[in-house]
Amino acid sequence: MTVHSQALTPQIKIGIIGTDAVIDKIKKVLPTFPTFSPIFRDVRNEEEAPAIAEQLVGEVEVLLVSGVLSHRIVKEKMPVSVPVFYVPLTGAGLYKALFLSLQSDRLTGGISIDTLTKTMVLRTQKDLEMSHTKVAVYDGPAYAPSDKLIAFHKKQAEEGICSVAFTGVESVAQELSNLGVPNILLLPSEQDIIVTLERALLATESRRGKESQIVVGMINVDEFGKLVQKRNNEHEVQKLKLDIHRMVLEYVESLDGYLTPLGGDEYLFFTTRGIFERETGGYKTIPLAKDASKTYGISLSLGVGFGATANEAGTNARSALQKSKDAGGNTCFIVREDRTLIGPLEMADPVQNVLSPMNPALIKKAEDAGMTSAYLSKLLNNMARFGKYEYKVHELSFLLNITVRSAHRLVLLWMDNGLVEIAGMEKMPKGRPRQIFRFPFLNDV
Repeated sequence: MTVHSQALTPQIKIGIIGTDAVIDKIKKVLPTFPTFSPIFRDVRNEEEAPAIAEQLVGEVEVLLVSGVLSHRIVKEKMPVSVPVFYVPLTGAGLYKALFLSLQSDRLTGGISIDTLTKTMVLRTQKDLEMSHTKVAVYDGPAYAPSDKLIAFHKKQAEEGICSVAFTGVESVAQELSNLGVPNILLLPSEQDIIVTLERALLATESRRGKESQIVVGMINVDEFGKLVQKRNNEHEVQKLKLDIHRMVLEYVESLDGYLTPLGGDEYLFFTTRGIFERETGGYKTIPLAKDASKTYGISLSLGVGFGATANEAGTNARSALQKSKDAGGNTCFIVREDRTLIGPLEMADPVQNVLSPMNPALIKKAEDAGMTSAYLSKLLNNMARFGKYEYKVHELSFLLNITVRSAHRLVLLWMDNGLVEIAGMEKMPKGRPRQIFRFPFLNDV
């Protein structure tokens, strides 16, 4: 058993117990839930889950196990004082497994399936127009032990009924491989994992306590002065202001919030954390930005602050807005009560990567090394949108809007402080090769 943990300022601690395959999938989704601070425990089989759960109960607010069998064993063998959830297998996981088997030409005959219900399997079979394929579905109890599932699949293979076994239990898949029975492990879809994490989040005491916490948001229209200059007269300027105000007002209404204009190009709003989290899909997207871009051809910068008091939330919102402006606009950052930074959120332009919260210690380390908030914001924004964390000096110069000489000086300073490393060299047709610099902390957030 290996132990993994995420080094972030603790938020809501969640214990995640499972086999490697499922944990790897959960890890890919977790960055979209920045409120969680996960503690991972890898297990070889489902029977190990109760002992691990007992160790974690005192540390976490909620437990997530990888499957229905682990969930059943944990609930039966120990009294759990925290909510326990499992990631269900649905037809979506079967769709992907069938698609992969068809692609690899492994599906030469019938199939045997466990974990899923017969209704799920028949529905998937009908949707994929595979009515000609013979299917054997395990018809025993939902919490069948591994040896019974292995015997079921082995029998189907020996009788020549099935060419591939589909199982939702990793230990069963491993034993079938040892026996020479072709098999595919059924894994939950990302959507199944997201739904389970959302339910787990809502079940925690911390989350319920923060549901009504005040959230302060600041909205700024990017380059509003240039927009005004393009209008032919004052009436058009006033009409633009009214249109923007109406659009922002409708958005804040969707948040059940309160809006106050701070001028022609800036707005302040108040809402609650629970509503804001739901409307942004768990701090992922800002629908207002897309509306502004499509309807009026404008981009917005947003700063959102969380805090124990309205004053703290407002201060954090102003800091977050500054980071959005520093990143070049058309983005949104969130500063939480513990000063961790979330962002950028997806605006009108697609974001390639969802970044985990960046903790204050790393932000301070970057700033102490001469990486200003503006530089950091631009690097984070570029990482989220394009997945870029390696640069040549002239690329950094362009991104940060500084001279090549200044960029080279900063890179050397950042290297001395452990923020940058040399990733390689780019050969040039003429002249000396160019160094490629990597920002490893960007790839880790």
